[in-house]
Amino acid sequence: MADAELKQQIKEMIVERLFLDVDPAVIADDENLMESYEIDSVNLFEIVVGMEEQFGISFEDDDFTVDLFATVNSLAEFVDQKRG
Repeated sequence: MADAELKQQIKEMIVERLFLDVDPAVIADDENLMESYEIDSVNLFEIVVGMEEQFGISFEDDDFTVDLFATVNSLAEFVDQKRG
């Protein structure tokens, strides 16, 4: 399971990349990001680029699922898997 520091880094990256007017600490780990922050395909691209740059991972075509980008928890687990 992904640790709290990783989840905090993901929250901070999302807030920064999407220019959200929200404190990263108030984003719940299991909150639906797409619904809460109206994330669209352009925003998803920003998240992907941010994650690739910050965590040194890469996304494959079949990684792009709605479930992956649904929550901070799902993103953190994905980063953990990619980093081995």
